[in-house]
Amino acid sequence: MKQIIVGGFGGQGVISLGLMFAYAAMKDNLNTSFLPSYGPEMRGGTANCSVVISDREVASPVISRPDLLVAFNTPSMAKFLPLMAENGTAFVSEEFAEPYKGRADVVAVPLHALCGENPKGQNIVTLGAALAHAGLSMGAAEEAVRQVFKNKPQFLDANLRCLHAGAEWAKKAVRA
Repeated sequence: MKQIIVGGFGGQGVISLGLMFAYAAMKDNLNTSFLPSYGPEMRGGTANCSVVISDREVASPVISRPDLLVAFNTPSMAKFLPLMAENGTAFVSEEFAEPYKGRADVVAVPLHALCGENPKGQNIVTLGAALAHAGLSMGAAEEAVRQVFKNKPQFLDANLRCLHAGAEWAKKAVRA
């Protein structure tokens, strides 16, 4: 079982990333639950979501000790990193990872560099970078991205490039 928390500001793709983890799990024939949590603000307020992935039935979407943390801002890192399970891993943007430098459980991802021409693709890059830690396949992740962008086909190719950029970076830089 994998328990994932994604946190950040509204507008950073936090909820979309959680949905993509859940969709990818379903495509890989795993059981999953998805629980979003956000304030009344659409952009700028805090947002987070919990995703549980398991080969068995998921009894509850509530997570107390995440195995995988994706944090897009410092407040989310401060809130959720202390809760992380032993042997868990946090994926964070390298722009605010300095206070955690040297920690084996924190992976600083060069999101801006990996996004290329798609600056809004940071969540998709992170999906690619965290696939192995989430126990998900690339094929399932590609299908999840297609599902999320089915009504915005003009953004699909750029986001698939972000997914692959994150996965390729992780193969070289991260131990699963």
